[in-house]
Amino acid sequence: MNRHPVLSGIDRIELADGQLKGLRVGLMTNPTGVDHRLTSTIDVVNSRYQLSALFAVEHGIRGSAQAGDKVENAVDPQTGVTVYSAFGKNCHFTDEMLDAFDVLLFDIQDVGARFYTYLYSLSYAMEACARKGKAMVVLDRINPVGGKKLTGTVLDPAFRSFVGDYELPTQYALTIGEYALYAKDYLGIDVDLTVVPLSGWKREYLLDDTDLPWVAPSPNCPNLETALCYTGNCIFEGTNISEGRGTTIPFQVIGAPFIDGALLERTMNREALPGLHFRAVSFCPTFSKHQGEMCQGVQMHITDREACDCALGGLLLMETIWRLYPDQFSFIKWEGTDVYSVDRLLGTDLFRTGKMTARELTAHFDAPRKRFEENTRRFRLYE
Repeated sequence: MNRHPVLSGIDRIELADGQLKGLRVGLMTNPTGVDHRLTSTIDVVNSRYQLSALFAVEHGIRGSAQAGDKVENAVDPQTGVTVYSAFGKNCHFTDEMLDAFDVLLFDIQDVGARFYTYLYSLSYAMEACARKGKAMVVLDRINPVGGKKLTGTVLDPAFRSFVGDYELPTQYALTIGEYALYAKDYLGIDVDLTVVPLSGWKREYLLDDTDLPWVAPSPNCPNLETALCYTGNCIFEGTNISEGRGTTIPFQVIGAPFIDGALLERTMNREALPGLHFRAVSFCPTFSKHQGEMCQGVQMHITDREACDCALGGLLLMETIWRLYPDQFSFIKWEGTDVYSVDRLLGTDLFRTGKMTARELTAHFDAPRKRFEENTRRFRLYE
């Protein structure tokens, strides 16, 4: 396979010397922050500038925390620099956090799905920096699932949360730097923002079309296939169905102890979804839902990446399980609230309340997705 050479923002960090040299640099990053030689962005910044603070998002600065786990303040053993938690109660920077730097640098690989909290960690940091008159530099990274395809629902702000805070499609087709430019405009953030651009990337490239390394952006996203399936199957987090956490292929396998995998396979493949095939599987999660129980279900296989719509595939899969097992299937509420998690993940309650089927819901958002694409064209840095 011909892999196209691409440089990430960290590989071109010298372009931001004017914004970083001679100042105390705060760095918001995680294990995905590496250069082309797999050197940590932390080490690059520490050797090149005055690294004064580190900011950890969900999963922690070294990626050791599971989804939703508390991230505590600590000291990074490699650099001796204080690590501030920018997750949970401190997802909006405190004055103490803002006083720890002169300019904030951001370098995190997103997966291209609206549910990923790294997006909101970035925009919340932008708002905080604007409040204190501090500049931000974003080291751009590719959208690993590509920069052309927009799929799924568009979030209704009535359902905003840390897993979806703005009117983004499920798969929104922007790089993290382009997203920062969009968020600055959408939110009216008066922040001095610099994006260090990619070199060599085109919008049709997925990560494995490039020579960039894959570093898991979170513990349950081990490869690109997972990232693609995640755009469709993350919504199962809002149900009593296992989304495959506790297996080696989370978000690719979906199931529960009460499901007949063979029946689900036949039913789903009758939908004849372009680029997707569903295969009956059995699995036993080692943690999370149905831990230690034998589950049956299906694995979502992507047979044509250009033709497939994983967001529609995941929604149809949920609808099918709901129809086949109405007495066993259930939606779950966001912890400590009366809000259904699936409504926050979908950005709407039209599906859960039965007002629209999976296909109707997808068609309903055709026009909003097109509007988003048109409205964000001016923020695109790449063709």
